[in-house]
Amino acid sequence: MFKAFFLSEKAMLSAILCNALVLFLLSFPQLVDNGFLLGLDYLFLLLFLIEALVKLQTFGRKGYFSSGWNLFDFIIVVASLPSFFAFLSIVPDYSVLLLLRLFRLVRLVRFMEFVPNLKQLLVGLGRAFKASVFVLVALMGYNFILAVFTCHAYGTVAPNYFGDPLLSAYTIFQLFTVEGWNEIPKQIIENATGESAFGYWEAGLLKLYILLVVLTGGIFGMSLANAVFVDEMTIDNNENLEHKITDLEKQIQQLTHLIENKVLDK
Repeated sequence: MFKAFFLSEKAMLSAILCNALVLFLLSFPQLVDNGFLLGLDYLFLLLFLIEALVKLQTFGRKGYFSSGWNLFDFIIVVASLPSFFAFLSIVPDYSVLLLLRLFRLVRLVRFMEFVPNLKQLLVGLGRAFKASVFVLVALMGYNFILAVFTCHAYGTVAPNYFGDPLLSAYTIFQLFTVEGWNEIPKQIIENATGESAFGYWEAGLLKLYILLVVLTGGIFGMSLANAVFVDEMTIDNNENLEHKITDLEKQIQQLTHLIENKVLDK
């Protein structure tokens, strides 16, 4: 019974889900030092450690690590073990070690094994990432150029957005996602005072520049990257459809030949 529990896939997946709930509750400031929840968390860690040892004993080292999910679980549990020292009070400052317990949240990925056609989906994702690399690199290069240019052009009048190249790159990417495209130029114009104050034409030029950034990088660039990604993800379905159409055409041709032969025989 003891061994069967740790070898049960449903039981351990339920434990992973319950542990994720405990870690979720421990993230609230008012519950971060809750003794009951901390005790449950350490209990789950001990449970997962025993699970790994039982499976190692049952399947052997080679059999256990031949499974990708077992290897994944083992790495997560070992990475979380240092947080157990906090419970034993072995180390004086264990604030960093407590963060290691959050590694166990990654075990929720185990539930992906119930996704239908997971292997086909992962192959599609890999193909989509490869196809999107060029577009993403081009977008990054375009972001870099705009970030440097905008930093020199508007860095002094809008240091909160374009004060340095990194901050400028972040703001440009924010505009690529069509976030704050209206608020950013408005705030820059309102906050600019003294010699850096914007006149009518300067304000219009800034708005036009932001609009071009949004159109070229956001609406065109991001849409292109998304289109390439989705197209590669669905190419399997298109290939299956093409194969079915080809088979149907062959069957129609065969049926046509049979009909023609029967007509000639008569």
